[in-house]
Amino acid sequence: MKSITVTELKSWKDANEDFQLIDVRESYENDICTLNGILIPMNEVPAEFRQIDKDKKVVVHCRSGKRSANVIQFLEQEHGYTNLYNLEGGILAWIEEVDPSIEAY
Repeated sequence: MKSITVTELKSWKDANEDFQLIDVRESYENDICTLNGILIPMNEVPAEFRQIDKDKKVVVHCRSGKRSANVIQFLEQEHGYTNLYNLEGGILAWIEEVDPSIEAY
């Protein structure tokens, strides 16, 4: 499984890199804090996977990186995705290393 650090993700954002950001947390978690990705809660991924691009880089994130890793494993095994990156440490790492002004939970 490919992964990306929060500092690498920040570089992609700053450089306007062409990628898709998918948030697999629950909507109440997204209400607390967000990286402005497309919200597809983990349990909805099997039905909504077509929203996830196969033709460009896709970063999948959750709170700490565990749920997103499970989602990536599912998408790679069941749907043949090869372009997915797990955000190491999830949004908690983003808050700690990139933007401490975001509310942690």
